[in-house]
Amino acid sequence: MAAWERLGALALLVLCQVLKGGGANGGEDESCANFTDLNLSHCLLGTRLSVRLILYTGLNPGCGRELDPRRPWSEPLFRPTRPTVFVVHGYRPTGAPPAWMGGLARALLAREPQLNVVVVDWNRGAANLNYLSAVAYARDAAHNLTAFIRVMQEKGASLESVHLIGVSLGAHLAGFVGANLKGKVGRITGLDPAGPLFASATPDERLDPTDALFVDVLHTDMDSFGLRGAHGHIDFYANGGVDQPGCPKTIFAGKSYFVCDHQRATWLYLCALEGTCQLTAYPCASYADFLDGKCLQCEAFKPASCPQLGYDVVRWRESLLRLGQTKAFFGTSASPPYKKLNYRVDMVTWNQYLRWGVVYIRLHSGRNVTEARIDHKLLRFEQFTSTRLLAQFDEDLASVNKVTLRINTGNVIGPRYKIRLLRIRLTPLERPERPLLCRFDLIMEENRESAFRPSPCDARP
Repeated sequence: MAAWERLGALALLVLCQVLKGGGANGGEDESCANFTDLNLSHCLLGTRLSVRLILYTGLNPGCGRELDPRRPWSEPLFRPTRPTVFVVHGYRPTGAPPAWMGGLARALLAREPQLNVVVVDWNRGAANLNYLSAVAYARDAAHNLTAFIRVMQEKGASLESVHLIGVSLGAHLAGFVGANLKGKVGRITGLDPAGPLFASATPDERLDPTDALFVDVLHTDMDSFGLRGAHGHIDFYANGGVDQPGCPKTIFAGKSYFVCDHQRATWLYLCALEGTCQLTAYPCASYADFLDGKCLQCEAFKPASCPQLGYDVVRWRESLLRLGQTKAFFGTSASPPYKKLNYRVDMVTWNQYLRWGVVYIRLHSGRNVTEARIDHKLLRFEQFTSTRLLAQFDEDLASVNKVTLRINTGNVIGPRYKIRLLRIRLTPLERPERPLLCRFDLIMEENRESAFRPSPCDARP
């Protein structure tokens, strides 16, 4: 379903909930400055822009303080000269506070207690069933935030110490702020930048690499609410940037069907920020090349390792600025910690007849089993053919004592042909301390599973 069709269907779903009377405000701690909580009737009637800035620091990680945009120093906890992270939400068709907002602020402060974390609450403006109104208000909100940052500058703040994290439409809002400040802010992180109305936009009308000294972007829903292409110094693509594991595939799942892929970007970033997920990505020209195992080395990067999604990607900033715009791909599982363990698989076949098929590999550690399906395309197996594959496993088995392999050719009516492997070698990419898994001279039948105990890779029969 196209992005505009999904927006229309989502608006209809929201309208139905309004008619049912959903979306009442919950109880809040009146001593804290809480995110604006609107109900669905506000979205139906439309809201006009109002921007609030809510401060969290190491001294008040769970209780926000609202800042006066003209006199922020009147709040004693705000120190303009400290590094500041602005967290910017996107379109809010239901008016409810983002579920991830508090967790992201706390996780940032857990990493760096000296930060100012400022939540940019423009829910009045973003909460509109009319998406075009929200896009227009994003420009106005960006001007408000730009003025605030200039006030910070007057009090000694450095633009290089400013980091904006924008979600969906908020990613473009962050880009507008960066452009207003001539690209001199230190960093912008875009979490699945919004696609509708931005697909054909010029760079000055959306987030792009010139908006900050360093721009990192994560894509999870490019075929619907997210923006296709590359728009940062590094663009991460989870599962190719489209359908995410565990997200519903039919409209009968309700709201989750519309937003799950899009929201996954925020949950992946938060998981990485909290240290629960270590998501290594592999720079590559395309997702197809990544799946084919063509891009599994990162010698050009300093440190000499592949970049990881999240707050610490700035470790690779020098290399990324030197190499130019970089695309990096990784796979995830359906739930936290989301990480897949990647193996490079090198095979040399010597079968008499040409066969085409897909590969299934299982790793065994006692009773624990994990499987990788390399089925994104048909692979060619013939006499003395060297094949490199990427195998992605949902579970990390520390000690592998058995490997089972099946090459499925789809042949169900003819005789089963033999496939001879002169060598198969499995290299754990994120666990270099672990031994390689090898087997030499294995004869197997197509469509039947063969099991073997891995041998030392320097051994020969």
